[in-house]
Amino acid sequence: MQLGLIARAQGVRLLRLDEVDSTNDEARRLIETGERGPLWIVAARQTKGRGRLGREWISPAGNLYASFVFADFPQTRLAPQLGFVTGVAAMRALRASAGQGNFKLKWPNDMLFDGAKLGGILLEGVNGGATPVAIIGIGMNIAHAPADLPYPARALSESGAGAPTAESVFSHLTDALCEALDLWRAGEGFAAIRDEWLRNAQGIGETIRVALSGETVDGVFDTIDACGRLVLETSGGPRVIDAGDVLVGPRATTGARA
Repeated sequence: MQLGLIARAQGVRLLRLDEVDSTNDEARRLIETGERGPLWIVAARQTKGRGRLGREWISPAGNLYASFVFADFPQTRLAPQLGFVTGVAAMRALRASAGQGNFKLKWPNDMLFDGAKLGGILLEGVNGGATPVAIIGIGMNIAHAPADLPYPARALSESGAGAPTAESVFSHLTDALCEALDLWRAGEGFAAIRDEWLRNAQGIGETIRVALSGETVDGVFDTIDACGRLVLETSGGPRVIDAGDVLVGPRATTGARA
């Protein structure tokens, strides 16, 4: 694994590991000893990978498992925007490395390939004292996609002989994230990030189903607001959702949670 030229020019550092419990957990341990980034941590394998809400993230060799430590933003309230910044960077990196495939973003933190889950983003915050610190975890199915899930999943390798490696995707991702962070400008440019995220969003203008903690909501995906919240047009009028799971595949009809 290597950083891209832009990332190296901006002073981003890289820690490569053969195996780790979780790259996000390793990032947290380093932050506790004073690390503030910008630093990428990438591992060939994870033994305890995890996604949102503590869900297990299957981590066979050949896929991409990486976390970015970042502290160059002034206020903790801005940290959730980094999930959208990373989504924009992921789309740029996938198109640069794999070509113009059918890559989309699913609110709030997933990447899709031909409508199936390709990867996800796990954003975590750490109290770094006077300066907030964010851990941006990202995993992508490059060589392998997990089976027996309640939703479809795909790997980039399924696109054929010209499919990129994890090394290629990672190098493009490190540069794309630098560019997206420059566009974001610690929150000042979130409107531009939001616009690009929406251009890559799955399901705009379509009826979708969203699983919340105590209910499932159906509505037309209208937009995301200035804070990144999902805006649905429901039978009862507009509804703004702070957190939830947009359902696809079998669970979209059963209402089951992943």
